[in-house]
Amino acid sequence: MLVSVVMTVLAADRPGLVRTLAETVAANGGSWQESRMARLAGQFAGILRVECPADQVEPLLAALAGLEGQGLAIQARREESAPAADRETLSLDIVGNDRPGIIRALSAAIAGAGANVEDLSTSLESAPMSGHPIFHAKGLVSLPAEGDAAGLLAAIEQLGPDLSVSIDR
Repeated sequence: MLVSVVMTVLAADRPGLVRTLAETVAANGGSWQESRMARLAGQFAGILRVECPADQVEPLLAALAGLEGQGLAIQARREESAPAADRETLSLDIVGNDRPGIIRALSAAIAGAGANVEDLSTSLESAPMSGHPIFHAKGLVSLPAEGDAAGLLAAIEQLGPDLSVSIDR
């Protein structure tokens, strides 16, 4: 039986970090399934999911913990989730003026509408003419099968008249 292991990785960025992770996973019978990785303020930050045989989970977790001596901070967990309930996945694209607390307000609107963040990427971009910072968020949220996509859209739009919000099924 295959088991999923989900982990976060943080380390000072340098060449070979991903190779070190991939070699450790492979050496312990794991298969790299999916990941998100980025360089943020000189740091490597990643989240990933690997699958490995159930009898290899503990050796894999021990090997990952051993990478701390190489400067990698890794939090790894065996996936213990229950089967997901029926949910509808929606794609979000939000653009507007940047301001302190925009993520807090956005996440509160999403949760208040009964939605769950599945994937979210945010960035600051320069406005074409003025160069002032523009907030941009793209991602996926899921609503319960009986959820209200229009209510989610309204909740996000209430965050400010400067926001352009697009929600697609």
